[in-house]
Amino acid sequence: MSQPLDVLGGITAEQFLCEYWQKKPLLVRKALPEIANILVPDDVMELALDENVTARLIKQKDKDPNQWTVKNSPLIKGDFQKMPKLWTLLVQAVDHYSFDLAELWKKFPFIPQWRRDDIMVSYAPQGGSVGKHFDFYDVFLVQGYGNRRWQLGQMCDAESEFVEGQPLKLLPEIDVHFDEVLAPGDLLYVPPGLSHYGVAENDCLTFSFGFRMPNVPDMMDRVCDKFSENEALKNPLHDIIRDQVSRAGEVTENELSYLKSEIFKQLQNSLVLDDAIMSLMSESKYPENIPEAEEIGTGDLEDALDQGYLLQLQPASRLLYSDQDQQVLFWANGEGLCISEQFTPFLQKIADGQTIALNLDLADEDILEDVVMLLNESILMLVPTEE
Repeated sequence: MSQPLDVLGGITAEQFLCEYWQKKPLLVRKALPEIANILVPDDVMELALDENVTARLIKQKDKDPNQWTVKNSPLIKGDFQKMPKLWTLLVQAVDHYSFDLAELWKKFPFIPQWRRDDIMVSYAPQGGSVGKHFDFYDVFLVQGYGNRRWQLGQMCDAESEFVEGQPLKLLPEIDVHFDEVLAPGDLLYVPPGLSHYGVAENDCLTFSFGFRMPNVPDMMDRVCDKFSENEALKNPLHDIIRDQVSRAGEVTENELSYLKSEIFKQLQNSLVLDDAIMSLMSESKYPENIPEAEEIGTGDLEDALDQGYLLQLQPASRLLYSDQDQQVLFWANGEGLCISEQFTPFLQKIADGQTIALNLDLADEDILEDVVMLLNESILMLVPTEE
């Protein structure tokens, strides 16, 4: 049994996963006090105007707050002129721009990295909201600045009724059974499907740590992409043995069975399926946030071995691994990686969220080549130890 975690209110990760994860909400006061004032509203407003940032500006009409409008990024200063009384600004992937926020993923080590979506921030003045709604993913709502009132209601699903004629998927009502105001550092876990409604009590920032599962169509699309890369599979199939004449317009049950069996045969190819799924799950959701690296060589890295640098994952990149047949395989940003056996245990630690020192332990030539490749691909980054 693991140790009790402050972020979970003093219960263990095992207790949380057994009793709450994807089942019921959990409120923890002062779960993440370090998040307070990492960003202030002006920071979020400035970030939203960056042309590379994904953001949404949501407004409610003064004369009829039940009428909503949504403006998607890119946003400009003019979008914030003549504002109504009630509005909300949502900015995605703020963890890609703030190392302090990105570090807070480490507070949730009991959920694997491949389930992470991003950290979204919601800024709203008093009364601002995005309406009554539900999500299909797990989210930890953490108050970072100001106060927000949260109401939780009934469980919903794809068959739930939405308000017609609005740009957001809003629920007409929620059956409130939870009503609490969160202060900076407070955390509220909301499982998938649980209706919720957050309203700003004052100028406030709420951070949403989202955890999302892939869906079947996306996985199937990726499997098809992998099959389409195999030139041999593009050749027509051999026909079945025809020992009798078929009617011109009919596809017989025997023919259908044969064609389906050929598809299923390919789907039994574990290597293709593994590669397809791992490449999908390792894709960066916001690849435009991955910075272009300055090209370096192994000589440059050798010069830096004793200068006190740390190696860590680039916040906008994804790095995953899978142990298959006693061989650890890596994927990053949607592509498989070829990594030396010597560097494998170090890279596993980085994928698990650790930083490792760039020192003489990594002086092996194969390791240096691996590190250079990962730095030049902006999968890893070098950070001075004093930072």
